[in-house]
Amino acid sequence: MTYTQHQVIESLAGRLIVSAQAYPGEPMRDPRTMSQVAASAVRGGAAAVRVQGISDIHAVRSAVEMPVIGLWKDGDSGVYITPTYQHAYAVALAGAHVVAIDGTRRSRPDGLSLEETIARLHGETNALVMADCGSLDDALAASDAGADLVGTTLAGYTGERPKTDGPDLALLEAMRQADIGVPIIAEGRIHTPTQAAAAMGAGAHSVVVGTAITHPTTITSWFVNAVEG
Repeated sequence: MTYTQHQVIESLAGRLIVSAQAYPGEPMRDPRTMSQVAASAVRGGAAAVRVQGISDIHAVRSAVEMPVIGLWKDGDSGVYITPTYQHAYAVALAGAHVVAIDGTRRSRPDGLSLEETIARLHGETNALVMADCGSLDDALAASDAGADLVGTTLAGYTGERPKTDGPDLALLEAMRQADIGVPIIAEGRIHTPTQAAAAMGAGAHSVVVGTAITHPTTITSWFVNAVEG
C-alpha cells in the first residue's frame, strides 16, 4: 500500500509498533519467518512493524500493508544502526516507509553528518527518517538535523544515560517538555502492557515493542528464570 508521509505519521499516533527481528544463528533467522511474525503482529492490531535487514524488509513489505520501519544493523557496537548513507539508501530502496538510523551525535563511519545523511535521504527517496537517540541532546540535535521522528531506542546504550529497568520514562518526559518539534517514539525495554501504557502517558507518539512479542528465546528465559528460581 502507498502512504503519504503525513499518513504514515498520523497512522502511528497512539498506536503500537511491533519490532520483528532475529539475528544470525538464531532459529528464526529467516526473512519468510520474520514476514510471518510481522503479519501476525499486524493481525493482532499493530499499526506498523520495524524490521532489520534488506531481505526482511522486502519480505515484510510483501506480507503486510501497514507501514514498515526498516533498518540495517552493521556490527553490534558504536554507530551500527543504519550507520551510513549507503545503508540508509538501500533500506529505502527495499521499500521501507521509514528508515531508522543512528540518531546520536557520534561520528558516523562515512564521515557524513546526521544532517547531511537525512538531507540526502529526503532528497533522493520518499522515505521518512526515524532517528534512534540515546539522550535529550541527541533528540534535539536530530530534530534540528531534519529527522521526521525521534526514538528513545538507544537510551542506556551510549553512556549518556543509565540503563533503566524498563523504558526510560524520564527521558520521554524530558523530550515532551523540551517540545522537540517532531513525534517521539518510545522504544527500548518495554516488556509489559503496563510499561507500554506508561510510555504513552510520558509523552510518546507511539510505542515500539520487540523482544516481549517477537523473541521467543528471551521470553522463554524469563519464564525459566521464574520457574527455576
